[in-house]
Amino acid sequence: MTLVEWAELVSAELELGEEIGKGDVDRILDLARDAAHSVARPAAPLTTYLLGVAVGRGADPVEAAAALSRLALSHAPESPESP
Repeated sequence: MTLVEWAELVSAELELGEEIGKGDVDRILDLARDAAHSVARPAAPLTTYLLGVAVGRGADPVEAAAALSRLALSHAPESPESP
């Protein structure tokens, strides 16, 4: 089963009535990656959940995901400089 297929099953189970596509799945996974690598691993599910809350309250999913990715990346630890 692909992640898109899983997302479609979950959407149907929750009766969301929204079309879920590869772009949506990729956007969520990219956000989860940014939160996990820049903040902490547990930030990934929390951040994606909060994205869902925001979208449920009317936020644009593309804009909200981009804003949260920028926020997460701005909190990435500084990498040590190479000699």
